[in-house]
Amino acid sequence: MGCISPGDPIDTDDPAHLVSRPLPPTKIPATGRHPLGLGIDRDGFIYVSPDYSPSRPASLLFLLHGSGQSSTIWAGGPLDSLFGARNIVVVAPDSRGGSWDVRFGYGPDVEFIDYCLSYVFDRCAIDPSRIALAGFSDGASYALSLGATNGDLFTHMIGFSPGFYRPDRLRGKPRVFLSHGTADPILPFSWTSMTLAPSLEAQGYSVKFEQFEGGHTVPLEIATDAMEWFKQR
Repeated sequence: MGCISPGDPIDTDDPAHLVSRPLPPTKIPATGRHPLGLGIDRDGFIYVSPDYSPSRPASLLFLLHGSGQSSTIWAGGPLDSLFGARNIVVVAPDSRGGSWDVRFGYGPDVEFIDYCLSYVFDRCAIDPSRIALAGFSDGASYALSLGATNGDLFTHMIGFSPGFYRPDRLRGKPRVFLSHGTADPILPFSWTSMTLAPSLEAQGYSVKFEQFEGGHTVPLEIATDAMEWFKQR
C-alpha cells in the first residue's frame, strides 16, 4: 500500500503494523521546515533540505517527542547542519494524547504515524534502506517498541534515554542506536546499559550504545553521532 488517509484501516491482524511504504512521489515537497497540516490540535512538522532532489533519494528520520511534550522540542535544533547536510528528511509528529499509545494498546498514534508516512512518501523520494524511527524519553521507548514491530519498514531505530521496551510482533532486525546520560534523574541509565542493550544484542540486533555524563537530555554531540551512524554504509 502507498497512500492512505485518516480513518483508513491499518493491519487488522496487528494494529501495531504500519502499512505505508515508499513509492515514487507524485508531489513536490516544500523545502525547509513546515507544519504537516494533518492534525488539528496536535500536528507536527516536516523538514526537507533546501538541497533535496528527487533524483537523489533521501534518508527518512521520524522523530518522536517525550511524554507531555510535542514536536516543538525538535524544531529549534540545527536542522540544516544536522539533517540537511546529510540528505535526511525529518518528520516529527505529535502524539494524539499526552504521550504515545503503547501504554494503553496500539491505536491512534499508529494510525497517525501511518498517515504521516503516506504523506511524506507521496512527496519525497526516500531511500528504503535508510528509514529510521527515533525518539527521546517516552518517545524513545515508543520508537524502539514500534520500530521492532515494524522492522519490515524501519531499517534503523534510535532511542535517546528510553525507559521501557514493549514491542508487539517482531519483524526484521533494524540496527539500533542507544544513548543515555549516566546522571539521568528521570529514567535510569542502568536499565538501558545493563538490561536493554544486552537483551537486544542477545536477540541478534546490532546495537551501538553511547553513554554520556549528563542528565535527561540529548546532547548535540550524541545527536550528531547518531546521524553519522544512521548514514553509514
